[in-house]
Amino acid sequence: MSVRPKNTLTSLAPHVLAIAASLVTTIPVYLVCVNALKSEAQSSSMGVDLPTELHFENFATVIDRGKLTISFLNSMLYSTGAAILATLFAALAAFILSRHRTRLNRALYFFLIMGIALPINFFTLTKMMQVTHLINTKPGMIILYATLQVPFAVFLMYGFVASIPRELDEAAAIDGCGPLEMFFRVILPLLMPVLVTTFILSFLNTWNDFIMPLYYLNSSENWPMTLAVYNFFGQFKQSWNLVSADILLTIVPVLLVYLAGQRFILSGMTSGAVKG
Repeated sequence: MSVRPKNTLTSLAPHVLAIAASLVTTIPVYLVCVNALKSEAQSSSMGVDLPTELHFENFATVIDRGKLTISFLNSMLYSTGAAILATLFAALAAFILSRHRTRLNRALYFFLIMGIALPINFFTLTKMMQVTHLINTKPGMIILYATLQVPFAVFLMYGFVASIPRELDEAAAIDGCGPLEMFFRVILPLLMPVLVTTFILSFLNTWNDFIMPLYYLNSSENWPMTLAVYNFFGQFKQSWNLVSADILLTIVPVLLVYLAGQRFILSGMTSGAVKG
């Protein structure tokens, strides 16, 4: 009889921890949502109470004063462009490194994935951006973001490529396919789950980044939404309703992308997890 209470407590503990973690995550989102619809006076305390009157005009004010239309298009350009480049080049690299496991390729693989953990040397990076004339340019930010996403993308795809039978390569070669034709016509379609996963994760990481545009974008015309929110907060830090509306407009696109691709992320993360 004495064993049952212990078993009950053991079974309840994970649920309690999950509820606590959910509250920690959802409470800030709830505060942003409710205060984005309040008046300036009611939102001054950032309370949890519901708005007495809905102020949808806060969003129009934020879009107009915060230049969110331009920053939204910039964020979409940076995130989509970087995600496409990172996914494509990482897939090519993972295919070559996984299929031809020579000592050199093994060393190159470990050299690439070191980029996941090693800190960024901003002094060297800034010098490279200046030398290549990519600083304060949109193409420069796309290339920079794509480069930053490649290490994790290669790591994610490497094991997935190893799960594809080599017999498919041999059959494609017998049919007369060259290396590039084999990759794009035979291998790439089979990589679709991990390709979608890599694209979504690269998109989210780029969209949420704040440091890179802060260092390498001087013109407000090139700012993404994260930098536009930062600048907006500096101008309207007393108007918490507008700040909350600004934050909400920034996180809604990334939430929609994540929710739309959640099942692909889970399948892509687990499919090649035991390979490599």
